[in-house]
This record gives sequence, C-alpha cells and structure tokens, in this order.
Amino acid sequence: MKKQVVEFASGNEMAVMAIRQIGYDLMGYYPITPSTQIAENLDRLQADADTDLIMIAAEGEHSAAGICYGASVGGGRVINATSANGLMYAIEQFPVQSGTRYPMVMNVVCRTISGPLSIKGDHSDIMFLLNAGWPILFAHSAQEVYDFNIIALKLAEAVRLPVAVAYDGFFTSHQKRRCMRFEQDCAVKDFLGEKKEEYPFFDLEHPITVGSYMNEPDLINNRYQLHLAMREADRLLPALFEEYGDLSGRYYGKVESYAGEDAHELLVLLGSSYETAMEAVDGLRAKGKKCGAATLHVLRPFPEKELADVCRGAKVVLAADRQDSYGAGGGNLSLELRAALHKFKSRVRVKTLIYGLGGKDFFVEDAVKMFRWAAKRDTADFAYYGVTGQKSCRASEKGEEDISGIQTAAEDQGNFFAPLTARRTKLGLTRAEKDEEGKVKVSVGSLNETTAMPKRIAPGHGACPGCGIPVNLNLLLRAIEDPVVLVFQTGCGMIVTTSYPRTSFKVPYLHNLFQNGAATLSGLAEMCYRKQKKGEIPPGDIVFIMVSGDGGMDIGMGSALGTALRGHRLILFEYDNGGYMNTGYQLSYSTPKGARSATSHVGKAQYGKSFFHKDMPQIMAATGIPYVATVAESDSADFMKKAAKAALYAKTTGTAYVKALSACPLNWNDKPATERKVIEAAVDCCYFPLYEVEQGITTLSYDPSANGKKIQVADWLAMMGRTRHLQKEIYEDVVSQLQAEVDRRFAVLKAKTDNPVL
Repeated sequence: MKKQVVEFASGNEMAVMAIRQIGYDLMGYYPITPSTQIAENLDRLQADADTDLIMIAAEGEHSAAGICYGASVGGGRVINATSANGLMYAIEQFPVQSGTRYPMVMNVVCRTISGPLSIKGDHSDIMFLLNAGWPILFAHSAQEVYDFNIIALKLAEAVRLPVAVAYDGFFTSHQKRRCMRFEQDCAVKDFLGEKKEEYPFFDLEHPITVGSYMNEPDLINNRYQLHLAMREADRLLPALFEEYGDLSGRYYGKVESYAGEDAHELLVLLGSSYETAMEAVDGLRAKGKKCGAATLHVLRPFPEKELADVCRGAKVVLAADRQDSYGAGGGNLSLELRAALHKFKSRVRVKTLIYGLGGKDFFVEDAVKMFRWAAKRDTADFAYYGVTGQKSCRASEKGEEDISGIQTAAEDQGNFFAPLTARRTKLGLTRAEKDEEGKVKVSVGSLNETTAMPKRIAPGHGACPGCGIPVNLNLLLRAIEDPVVLVFQTGCGMIVTTSYPRTSFKVPYLHNLFQNGAATLSGLAEMCYRKQKKGEIPPGDIVFIMVSGDGGMDIGMGSALGTALRGHRLILFEYDNGGYMNTGYQLSYSTPKGARSATSHVGKAQYGKSFFHKDMPQIMAATGIPYVATVAESDSADFMKKAAKAALYAKTTGTAYVKALSACPLNWNDKPATERKVIEAAVDCCYFPLYEVEQGITTLSYDPSANGKKIQVADWLAMMGRTRHLQKEIYEDVVSQLQAEVDRRFAVLKAKTDNPVL
C-alpha cells in the first residue's frame, strides 16, 4: 500500500484531485450544473501554477467533446466533465470516439434531463450513454469518485476505449465526506504507467486515416471489434480492481452487496441512495427483517452474472430506478436486471419502482417503505414512488395531477394575473413607420409617459437586487405596443421568473435550451404566420422576441446565425451580463479580457480571462439582417427608440438583433445602487458603444468624445471587483491591450458611420 492522507471533500473535489495527480494533458469543457465545479477548481489550480493542464473553454458541450476527441487522436491524456443536457448535446460525438477507439475519461455528474428544466440529480442522463460504446463506472461515494477516476484511465488505455465515471449530482458531487487520497502523485502515475500509442497520429513517416467511410462488411467488423473490446474490459476489471486494492486498501467489485446473502427482500439501486438503503437494512435487520441492498459499480460492460449471483437467493428483488424508460415498464437498471436473471434462469420475482426523479430526496424512511412494499404479494410489479397527490407505491393511473410544466396566466386564479392583450398595450405613445424613401421614423413618448405601459413581466420574480435583466426587458417591452410572444433560452432570466407552479409572465412564454432558442422561435413564428394566413387564428401584428443571456449567445450562436440568415421576422434580444451567471459565473466569450471568473482565476500563472470579448453585434450585422442595435439602460430614450424600430423590422421585414449590456452586481462584484453608473461608464469608455446598423448602414448613436465624456477603459474596470485587480502595475499590459482593442473597434465604427459603403 502507498501512503495516503485524509481529505474532507466532495465528489467533484475528489475528481479534481485525481485529475491533477494523473497529470492529464488537456480538458475541453463547457459549464453545466452540477459538474461545473470540476472545471472551476482545475482553473484555480492552473492559475496558481499547480497544474499544467491545458483548459479550453468551448462555446458548448458539442464542441467540448470535439476538442477532447481531437486531443485524444493527437495522443494526449484527455479529461472532460458534463451533466444532463450537456451530455445530450454532445452525444453524437461519443460513438465517434469509441468507434475509432481513442481513450479518455469523462465525469458524468448525473442530473435530470430537461424539460421541464431541473438542475437536480437523477439518472436520466447517464442512461443515454449505455449504447455509445463507453465503459461506465458508477460511484456511490466521494471516495469512489477519486478511485474510479484513476481506475478508469488505466482501463481506457488498456482496451482503447473512452470511459465514463458517473455519480449523483449534488448528493455525491457537492456533499463533503472524509476521503483518502495518495500523498505522492507518483503513486498514481506509477499505477497508470506511460501511455502507449499503437498508431501515433503524428508519425508523419507512417500517416494514418482516422474515421474513414465504411460500408459492409467493414462496418460490422468494426462493431465486432468494439464488442470484443468491451468483453476485454469485462475481463480486465476484476484484475484492475484487485491491483488498485493492493495499492490503496480499497477493494471493489463490479457489484457490491450489503447483507444480501440471506435477504428475502433485496433492494438494488445506483449511486448515493445505496448508502441510505444500507441504513434502512440495519434498522430492519434489528427488527428481525431479512433485508439486503446491492449496487453496481459498473454499468457497462453490464455485470449480468455478478448481479444474478447476488440476487439469486432473494425471494423478491426490488429494482429502484432513478429514471424511466417510458413505456418499457421500468428504467434501464431494472430492465437489464430482469434480462440477467432470465438468462441465468433465476425464478426470483422482480419489482420496479421509479423514484427520486428531479433530485427528490431519498431518506431511510423511504427505503423502509420500499422494503415493505416489496414484501407484499398483492402489489404490482411496476409503480412510481412519491408521486404528488397519489398514495406511495401506487401507479398513478386515475386522477393524475397535471405536472406537465405548462403554466397559464389567467384572471381570478389565485395569485395569477390577467393576460396583457393588445387592447391594454395600445397606448399610442410609440410610432414607428417607414417614409416614402423606406427610412424608418420613430417617435416615442416621454420616459414618464411610457411608464403607463403595463409590464409584461410581473414584479414577482426572484432576480438579485440590482440585476439588469428585468430592467432591460422592461425597457425593451415598454416601447412595443403590439402583442408580444417571448421565447427564453435557459439562463437567469428564465430561472427567476418561472419557478413552477407560478409564472411571472402575462404574455405567451416558451422556454427552450441554451443552444436552440432562436431556432425554436423561428418555428413558432412561422407557425403563427401560417395559421393567420389560413384564418385559423385572428390576423394582426405580433412581435416575436427571443431573450438570451448568461452566455446563451455562445452555445446558441449557431442557432441565432442560422435564424438570421434565413431572415425570420422576429427579434433576437441579448442581455449581455458578461458571463455564465446562472451557473455561478464562469467565463463566457463576452467576458472582458482580464476579468476574474470561476473559470478564469487570478494567480501567479493567470491574470483572468485571456482573450478579448466577442463582438456579437458585428457578427450579426455580417449576416445582412435589416437591423442591429446596441442599447444601454443609461440612455433609456435611445433604448426605447431602437426597440420600437426593431419591432417594426420584425413585423415587416426580417430578423432584428438588439443587445443590451446587463448588470450583474453579484458576479461583477459591485453595488446594486451604482449599476446605472457602471453601465454608463462602459458606454463612455467605448467598451460598449451605442450604435445601430440599419439596412447595412452603420450610425453611431453616441460619441462620448464629442461632449467631453470619454474615459479610459481602466476607469470602468476599477468600478467592478471582478476587474479591480487590473489596477495593479503587473497587469498594465493587459489593460493596455484591452484599451487598444476597444479603441480599434470604436475607430472602425466611426469609419463605417462616415462611409456608408463600409
């Protein structure tokens, strides 16, 4: 055994310790709760020069998986981490990696798959990986997360397959436990050995082609080789577990059983629930009840014989699934358990309960109830446990409560409110129209007059004090008197306004995921126009608006560009708060260079974000859409005029894009009461210039130099805690680079304003 030290740490933290000790070459990643802490903590180590891991922040999980695949082909040791819809977004990449036989390790911190949106832990994500050709280890404790990360890489390189390490989101990932880790990194490195490449990609004397086009019989041969590799993984795992046990003193098997030898009722489940089940077994055993529990450490290759052997002596095996394979009479665990018992000719009765979805807590009392239900002969073989409004352990077939995630805003329904229809928003204060030459003329009532516009968003949201999202949304909507339909991408704006079963919206509202909001809105808008044309719904102007922020124009940029290029009649509105705020502030591509975030720490080897902020308005202008504008709450009159103009183009011509700089006092680390001044300073230093691009013609709305208000970028940076460190002399070059880039971009805007051809 090698010497070890005690750590009081969570599963995510133990994963980071293993990753650092292994000495990986590269990590491609994208933040998604609850796996984000892995990238955050690794970035902190990188900033402090405690790891030389290359970390590449992708604009989405699909690209993160591609980055990892490329680095794996290049011969590196590669790590990734994801959860839920992030795994789903990247899923087409995973069979590519296994099919071409390039090893890596990915931590899957299990979480509910949307929709409706939930960030809590269940197993609906990991089960989608079962057919991807990846061996999957499942850890039920923080200690196992550490151990399995080390074992996984040795397995991956032995069989040339990528391996996933799965564990429960929040229950295992965030709860701290007493754990052990190797004191010396060399203990881990010696266990793994040097990586060997059978076909080095960079051997230019012997070039190879990876991922070539295949038909029969080659493809079936490829799949057969993948099958053989998985069988080899099944054969090697016991020896790997034994070797690691000799090193650490912790021995694992494919299946773990607790008091299962003589159990009449055996509860089989995955993840952190296993430890709760063991407590229930102790309590029931003390009362003379012969109960037992079992869990799997390996999902792929599925340990059918080992599981069948554990279950063979029980009278009833109860499979508790934290996901459902809808319509199959159980989740994937119970279905494969039934198949294994049938294969090995076991006559034991199997029952299935679906439990714990959406992170619903699982207590010892719940496990006790499950055991009691399993022991009853007259109960069904399949049911949901813990359904609202239903008796426990009863299939909810009649009188089922509507929990579909659809919410309505109607009069006289408790705290709900009357919907905002055109008759309530047509105030006659805003007028946007084209003259004979096709130029748009806009008039908007005074700021005080426009306060009469009823708010489409109720005051009952949960945004932080000083948050710019509701401010910017209300300014945008204040100038639009037509009925509006809103589509929100995932983000703070969505989360704080739609906590079930209430909604803050008095207008039709739809949520879809980060990467697909614009495409979703384009489909919704086109269906409306079709129904109006066919006379199925009343005619009349409706302004369709997508609301995005919190990095949504990174992962969702492709969808937005596609929508713009197609020219759908709608508004894409971005509230740019300069980071992935709803996941705890990781860097986005719009974060200022040098800014501190949870994935751009400041330390002796790192000064914050290392590259310039993305110029999304210019990217959108390059698509040729009829209207692009930037707005700021510090100039509300300009904001509303541009909003009215965008609405006119969205009704009559095509796609309009409007971007607002949106304050986030929590993560910008400044005071809520000063945010308007902070936004104004961003405009005055030209970091966020106010302008519009109308029918290809650029016009500056405001030039701070013209009225003596121009300030340096450093003055704006000093107003926020996230960038205040840049005042130090050591970071003078970073500030100079940012100032030069801001000046260059503003000079380009001025040149375009002066020359309509540009």
